[in-house]
Amino acid sequence: MKKSDIPYVWTDKKRTFLGLPWSFTRYFLTETKIITRKGFFNIEEDELEIYKIDDKKLSFPFGQRLCGCGTVIIQSRDCDTPVKEIKCVKNARKVSDMIDQYLNIQRDKYNIRGRDLISNCNHEPDNNNINS
Repeated sequence: MKKSDIPYVWTDKKRTFLGLPWSFTRYFLTETKIITRKGFFNIEEDELEIYKIDDKKLSFPFGQRLCGCGTVIIQSRDCDTPVKEIKCVKNARKVSDMIDQYLNIQRDKYNIRGRDLISNCNHEPDNNNINS
């Protein structure tokens, strides 16, 4: 599958010195996933389904604020990635709002709300529900 076949809603690179995109970390937002791609020779991708997001927060450290950047920190119910950071990107508040928009769309699509996301990532059986 080519990169052009995936409908990205937003994409940006992690910013480094003076807010310049000199990094091999790239972030993608689709209607259903947040994808982090790291590396140059050996590329590693991590995907997070948007509907699994529990909470988000924005962080604007002084050095990032000087360059007009910020970090979006996401808490999720994903067992592989319970915390995802979209580090040092331009317009972090706009990115957070876009994630909220698609989060609500996905939750409405699957009829999921916050209380429905409670799960056990250890995949251990719940002993309280066993009938004796």
